[in-house]
This record gives sequence, structure tokens and C-alpha cells, in this order.
Amino acid sequence: MTSFQGYIQVYTGDGKGKTTAALGLALRCLGAGCRVLICQFLKKGDFNEVKAIKACFGDKATILQFGSGRFIRGRPGREDRQRVLEGLDTVKELAAQGVYRLVVMDEINVVLSLGLATVQEILDLIESCGTDKEWVLTGRGAPPELVEAADLVTEMRNIKHYYEKGVKARSGIEK
Repeated sequence: MTSFQGYIQVYTGDGKGKTTAALGLALRCLGAGCRVLICQFLKKGDFNEVKAIKACFGDKATILQFGSGRFIRGRPGREDRQRVLEGLDTVKELAAQGVYRLVVMDEINVVLSLGLATVQEILDLIESCGTDKEWVLTGRGAPPELVEAADLVTEMRNIKHYYEKGVKARSGIEK
């Protein structure tokens, strides 16, 4: 087996497409026959993209959610912090096994901006799991320290969105 050097990618910004870009990379990785770990923080639900990946790729893709299924308004609660800690422990345990080529930590930047974890905790987790996998960290508000540590940073910028005209999330497009 050839040696693989993984990098840290960050998808951030106020525009649509951060999770979609991460899932597109996961699809590419799965298509190459590699295994993928997708951990969604602050999310809970049977989203169509989750259903599709599970149906098409079975156990090649592990998708886990660590959220309550509701938006956090104001200060996060103890339960929110507990879900994040559970998620980080799970990521560390699974990613350290060495079977995944790609690890996606969806909405981890929001976790950081809410103070539910620190950048150093995330960087330590990544370092402890070895350099043989790619990491994708998504969510608005990536902190400067994470941007600095990353190898690739993409910022999605909202220029115009039909949501501003009252269009609700549509099945198969936004959810």
C-alpha cells in the first residue's frame, strides 16, 4: 500500500455549500474505494445526503451525529457540551484506528465559536490520529488559529440567496 500524506482542509464563511463541499469530497473518496468518517456536530436528523451515502456505500461510510436537532440560541447548555465531548471522543477513537482515509468534522467551526471546544483540542485530536488521513473541518466562523494551522482554507461567501426572499429549505436541494 502506498503511503498517504493527509492534510487539514477548512470550509468556512457565511455562504451556502460548506457541508455540501465536504460531502462532495467524501463522495470522491468513497468512489476511490476508501473509507470515510463523517461526524456532524450540532446536527441531528435523517437528512437526504445521509440517507444517500448510507444507501450507496454502506459500511464504507460511517456517519454519526452529535447534536440535539435544534438551533442553539444564546449560551449553549451542559447537554450541548456533553454531545460535543462525546463526538470528539468518538472521532478520536475511530480515526485512530487507521481505517479511514477522510475524516469530516461537520460544523466543528461553530462548536469552536460557541466555546464548546478549543482549537487546541481539535489540533491535538488531529495530531494524535496520525498524518495518514485527510481532515475536513466545516462551519461558519473558523477561528484564525485554525485557519493558520490548516493546509487548505476555502471561504464560502454569500452574495445572494433565495432564502432572503422567504424560500424555505427544499427537500433534495437544501436538505
